[in-house]
Amino acid sequence: MAQSQKERNDFIRKESEFVRDIFREMSKRLVGQERLTSRMLIALLTGGHILIEGVPGLAKTLAVKTLAATVNASFQRVQFTPDLLPSDLVGTMVYQPNTLDFVPRKGPVFAHMVLADEINRAPAKVQSALLECMEEGQVTLGDMTYSLPRPFMVLATQNPIEQEGTYPLPEAQLDRFMLKVLVTYPSRDEEREVIQRMARHHTDLPSAIVSTERILQARAHIDDIYVADAIIDYVLDIITATRSPAQANLPKLEPWIAYGASPRASIALVRAAKALAFLQGRGHVVPDDIKALAADVLRHRIVVSFEALADNITSQQIIQQIVRSIEVP
Repeated sequence: MAQSQKERNDFIRKESEFVRDIFREMSKRLVGQERLTSRMLIALLTGGHILIEGVPGLAKTLAVKTLAATVNASFQRVQFTPDLLPSDLVGTMVYQPNTLDFVPRKGPVFAHMVLADEINRAPAKVQSALLECMEEGQVTLGDMTYSLPRPFMVLATQNPIEQEGTYPLPEAQLDRFMLKVLVTYPSRDEEREVIQRMARHHTDLPSAIVSTERILQARAHIDDIYVADAIIDYVLDIITATRSPAQANLPKLEPWIAYGASPRASIALVRAAKALAFLQGRGHVVPDDIKALAADVLRHRIVVSFEALADNITSQQIIQQIVRSIEVP
């Protein structure tokens, strides 16, 4: 068993070497943001989607565009606005008078990587159209269904401080995002480097170093990463605590949670942990992988109660208390 685990680790370490190249290329345009980069890669390597939240000016859009530049894949950016229509996103059927027939005109969602910029500014009909893309990997135009490219990934951004003219994302759509990442201000030294870089007219541009075939191969390797039963139980303990805090000896959290995380959260946490192990060149998941990703996977899936809002308690704080209290295997 020990030998097979060593062989697995050696194999994963070799297969994940391209990840370091991606980080290197990303650093040509981004200062810091290693955590955001790793989370975007986790979503890409597991077939998930990611929601990035932060105030304007923190390079959210730049980070997404830079990642897309390192992957030899199609990329589309859609600026979500209140007057956006579903057909602007997924496309429509266009009548051809020469043939007396309707032909599909595919929208920007038919790309490997789609940046939904300021996603919460689009109305409900657009959100519904995007939901089918995210969940089913397909688009329905007229009476025909068209598959989206593989890999397919939605990277959405939103601004948490300006709510005028926005449409809060429905819980069903939030649950489709594997991760929600909060982008914070850079440190003083990082911001100094940003200023120095932006003072130059020319900056190094990232190169496309990874093919879509390599991404799909990596997904297959991630599926084979070992997850012990004790790790599965650890994940279940965390998820169950979000639904029934009292049963997890956390009765003080009970009034703050209106709805806990769904089984989709359990699946997402294990898949994300396997991808994180892959990024770190390991063939097995460790408890620290679960702890590192718990907040990113769960913060948008826990609905806090009115009591929590009155007490200024966030889902992030609830998750932190749960992770600190659950026994680590």
